[in-house]
Amino acid sequence: MSCRIEDYGLIGDCETAALVGRDGSIDWLCWPAFDSDACFAALLGTNRNGRWLIAPADEIKRSSRRYWDNTLILETRFETENGVVALIDFMPPRGKASDVVRLVRGVLGKVKLHMQLVIRFDFGIDIPWVRRTEDGALLAIAGQDMTVLRTPVETRGEDLTTVADFEVSEGETVPFVLTYGPSHLPLPEPINPAQALEDTEDYWTEWSSRCTYEGDSRDLVMRSLITLKALTYAPTGGIVAAPTTSLPEKLGGTRNWDYRFCWLRDATFTLLALMNSGYTEEASAWHNWLLRAAAGWPANMQIMYGIMGQPRLLEWEAGWLAGYEGAQPVRVGNAAHAQLQLDVYGELIDAFHQARVAELKLDDESWALERAVIEHLSEVWDQPDHGIWERRGEGKHYVSSKVMTWVAFDRGIKSAERFGLDAPLDRWRRLRDTICRDVCENGFDSRQNAFVESYGSQMLDASVLLLPAVGFLSASDPRVRGTVAAIEKYMMRDGFVLRHDPREASPEEQPIEGAFLACSLWLADAYVLAGEVAKAQVLFDRVVAVANDLGLLAEEFDPGAGRQTGNFPQALTHIALVNTAHNLSDAKKPVEKPAMQRSA
Repeated sequence: MSCRIEDYGLIGDCETAALVGRDGSIDWLCWPAFDSDACFAALLGTNRNGRWLIAPADEIKRSSRRYWDNTLILETRFETENGVVALIDFMPPRGKASDVVRLVRGVLGKVKLHMQLVIRFDFGIDIPWVRRTEDGALLAIAGQDMTVLRTPVETRGEDLTTVADFEVSEGETVPFVLTYGPSHLPLPEPINPAQALEDTEDYWTEWSSRCTYEGDSRDLVMRSLITLKALTYAPTGGIVAAPTTSLPEKLGGTRNWDYRFCWLRDATFTLLALMNSGYTEEASAWHNWLLRAAAGWPANMQIMYGIMGQPRLLEWEAGWLAGYEGAQPVRVGNAAHAQLQLDVYGELIDAFHQARVAELKLDDESWALERAVIEHLSEVWDQPDHGIWERRGEGKHYVSSKVMTWVAFDRGIKSAERFGLDAPLDRWRRLRDTICRDVCENGFDSRQNAFVESYGSQMLDASVLLLPAVGFLSASDPRVRGTVAAIEKYMMRDGFVLRHDPREASPEEQPIEGAFLACSLWLADAYVLAGEVAKAQVLFDRVVAVANDLGLLAEEFDPGAGRQTGNFPQALTHIALVNTAHNLSDAKKPVEKPAMQRSA
């Protein structure tokens, strides 16, 4: 059985990532890229679906783990009756090949250990052909995929599994290096594990040193930024929502989606988190990915793309996998990529505007694309869509979608005015005003004194918390205050914010999922904008308190079960944490040049 979601740590090489459990087992790794097939899929099945375990053979009396300072090098310590051993896991920044390095270092006494390597390509179903090379490496091949294990430890095959038993004494280090390569090419060259460790530490230490945030909770902000960097596909600058698929929003449920892709919806939040923290190079790379992905005919623009910008993310089910704690189906690909979600147009134009304000270098063709997008939006803004939460079924007139179409026109107008860009400003201003009236007349329920999920509905939606953040209405507006009060009354569970109104679910569906952590942070942002900084701090502290011991957060948190749920680690959660930390810091310590706000 796999670990709890929060019991995993993350390692990666900025092209893919692996999850390492407290027990010393790597239970998830898609190779060679985030969106590749998994070769370790025990996370969503059983150990037979692929894992790599290194752990003491004797009873573990105590264990602990940590990242080395501001790096992505994970150290897990195991204490047994006979001694203490440290397992150091990392993936060096990508060279000619991708490597997972595991160093077993003796700390005290002498410890017996067991290694179990189960490679199963194609999401845990393909058993590779395994043979030993002339230099003693262990080669595993199935179809297009190949891995090479190099270690001084003697290994043997048992029941389609590679195993080893060995001892480590105090001061001794035993290396294991697993390398991926395409099966039709020569074997990847071996690396020096000790040198790789030094290079990896230097890489992350230098990268982390560029962080300019100096406010409260800096360690958590830094860990969130490192996580965001780890979820970046370095060759293109695309940032995946999470490195996993099908971790359930509700334990045992069916709301299990593939998040190993890049969402346009996260564009502005991501850009601000990076720029405000000093990472302009990464912000530029993300902006350029957005520009390439959205290029083409605006009517064909999608809500998400693959890491290379590819549009087709066909969804299918891996029926041979039992699912995380039985949550089925296990989905690969995401059919929501074909939905109409009007909010992404606003996200794109807002991101480009914020990039200009931050003086990022933009492509000369950027404004032409933006104009084309806004002109297309002028024809479709009043259509029903599937909303920010990607509802499947009939489209609706979602309030948050309509507000983001307003944002598209507003930021287009501001970019044209501020930077002297050519645009039909009078027409855009009329459309902006029309959308504002439409939302206020049809999306506000006077009986509840709150903006609702969609036109004609009485259900609330946490996404409307973003209205003051995007500048649609002031946080002091009575309608915004009423909305916040209604969400506090109906949509909070044990101090956390749900994204869907629980009143819409039938009794047997309660609760339909855990609390959406980004939404709780959006409420904290709304508090900051309303001047209620103390309330914002309490909510922020409540969210960061559920991070695991490594500072990592999933998409959601189930207060009843006291567990993290949803895909892990979740980029949007960590992005929201960074942005809320900046907002709180600015509110407490006014500075001459505050962090950029979305409403700018």
